[in-house]
Amino acid sequence: MSSPEPQIGYEQARQQLQEVVTKLESGGVPLAESMQLWERGEQLAAICQQWLDGAKAKVEAARQSARPQ
Repeated sequence: MSSPEPQIGYEQARQQLQEVVTKLESGGVPLAESMQLWERGEQLAAICQQWLDGAKAKVEAARQSARPQ
């Protein structure tokens, strides 16, 4: 079963993830909000990983097709 395509771009997901991390590291966020931020961070990290995995697969496919038979 394949993962669905990410709904946002890599750069946008990465930026949002950085914002989540900054808020969590500030330490001034209530526990309930921290848990929500953590969950959102996990989602954003997964989106970034999907984009990176897709890019890696494209590079590997290009390398395979470029190799002499």
